[in-house]
Order: sequence, then C-alpha cells, then structure tokens
Amino acid sequence: MKKTFLATLAAGLVAVLAACGGGESVTEKTLRVGTLSDAPPNIYVENGNFTGFDNELLKAIAAKQNLKLEFVSTDFSSLLGQVANNQFDIGSSAIAQTDERKKNVDFSSPYNFEVMSIQTKDGSPITEEKALSGKRVAVIQATVGDKWLTSTVPDAQAVRFPGYAPALAALKSGAVDAYILDQAIAETNVKESTDAKLKVVKSFTTDVPHGFAVKKGNTELQTKINEGLKQVIADGTWVKLHEKFLPTAPVPDQFKA
Repeated sequence: MKKTFLATLAAGLVAVLAACGGGESVTEKTLRVGTLSDAPPNIYVENGNFTGFDNELLKAIAAKQNLKLEFVSTDFSSLLGQVANNQFDIGSSAIAQTDERKKNVDFSSPYNFEVMSIQTKDGSPITEEKALSGKRVAVIQATVGDKWLTSTVPDAQAVRFPGYAPALAALKSGAVDAYILDQAIAETNVKESTDAKLKVVKSFTTDVPHGFAVKKGNTELQTKINEGLKQVIADGTWVKLHEKFLPTAPVPDQFKA
C-alpha cells in the first residue's frame, strides 16, 4: 500500500514538473506581436504588411534568433495590458520605457529614444508649450506625450485618443488646436497630409528609451530579443533601417556599428 502511494505521488510530481516545463520554447512557437497600423514611420501597415522602423527592426532581430512572428493590430492604450495578460507575446510600438510601465511588463534593451513634438495646422499662433495653455490638445492615451502635456501644461485641455489616425483627423478638422506626438510620426503627417497644411512647431529629445515589451518574467524571450538586437546593431542593420525610416533623427552612438 505504502509503495503504491509513493509511486502514485511520484507520478503526480513528474506530471506537475512536466506541465511546468513542458511549454513550447520561444523558437518553437509563432510569437504574436501587438502593434499599430496607423503611426508611420515607426509602426504602420503598407500593402497589407506591418512595417515601419520598429517592426522591421523586430523582424531583423527575429531572423537572427530564429523567431517566428505574427503581427496583429491593436490600440496603444490596450497594448501593454494585452502583453501582460498573454494576448500578445511582444509589444512593438515605439514604447517608452517608463517606471510606471515597468511595473506591469518587462522590456528589451533600449533600441531608440523618445523624441516628442508639438504639431499644429499651418497658420496656428502656437509656437511652443506655453501657448498650449487653455487649448484643446490631442494626445494618444497613456503615452509619454499624454503624461508630458498634463505635467508640463496642466492648464491645457488634453483630448485623449486610442490611436493616431483619429487624433490626426481631429487636428485637421480643427477639433483640437495642437497634437503632441513622436517627432518622426509628426513629420510623416506633414508630408502625407495633402488635405491639410500641417507643421511641427517644436521638437524636444528625451532620455526615455524605447523598448519591445514582453510579459513580466519572460526572460527567455527578453534575452533572445536582446541578443538579436546586439547582432543587428553590430552588422549595421539598425543604422540602415534608421536611415530608411527616420532619416532626420540623430543616431545615438550606442546604435552605430
């Protein structure tokens, strides 16, 4: 009886251990990447393909580390929660690594830095942040731009949007007076918005790094991304992609081959 009990207990322990360690490795599964579809040049869809600096960089990293990716569109305001609850394995969206976000997800090593800007329609009297006081200002909900506006210009009326396209539409229509967003995306808006004259009135570089988000504790995937990032920096891929998608932005020394 005792032997039977011990054998059953041992079998149960083996089953538990197998269940704990028997999941697919990150190289065996197709990794779901949560990203955006409307924020060029960093993250967007072109001809049915997810592209942009961040997504092409992640593809290059994946190729170095034998990772299989599947890109899925979502709203930025939902993205980190979806990474945290396993809906996505990776978040790719020029995500600034803030202390608040680090409480909920882990990040890769930095692969770029946040450059913010103030965008308006041509002819606007707004030229810098003080002029935003009392104005309706578009921000993408839960972004660094959102936090920057509320902390820097508390008298501005923050109008929060879940994605970049509706925020841009609000600026064009005059529903908001200005728009706070990444410089590269703002510059693309200027080039591509033929239905409205837009301008970037001020830009400012921050020391906040961008990173790919992974579920907290997923050190295997985090390590793979970090190793692949080192490889694409060393072989010059990072600089080539930066020149293609972000030609006007400075290249920090740490990303030069």
